[in-house]
Amino acid sequence: MDIRERVAGTVTVLEPLGRMVLGDQPTDNTLKDRVAAQLVEGRRQFVFDLNQVSQMDTTGLMTLIAAYIAVQKQQGRIALLNPPKRVRELLHVTKLDTLFQVFDREADAVERLKRESQTQGRQGL
Repeated sequence: MDIRERVAGTVTVLEPLGRMVLGDQPTDNTLKDRVAAQLVEGRRQFVFDLNQVSQMDTTGLMTLIAAYIAVQKQQGRIALLNPPKRVRELLHVTKLDTLFQVFDREADAVERLKRESQTQGRQGL
């Protein structure tokens, strides 16, 4: 699976391309490795743009959860952006839409993460 990456201020936007399913190369490692590398660089705010994910199964969900845990351990945040209808339904059925904030517009996701980061920073003072 390929992943496009861009930065929007303090937020890293990762865009997986293709299927996030069992049997498709090391799908889970690709995204987890990319997140781990960003965490090492000190980045803590992530948006996963799922618009180009054509299919997701439990393997894909486990990938999202593993990334969530890694980011949470570093006091970071992840938001999901533009999940296709089938992926959105899967997130709802599994209740993962209560764990992840889901947005339709990148600007909204980035703004929310920035606000949460600022709030968290003030609480740590």
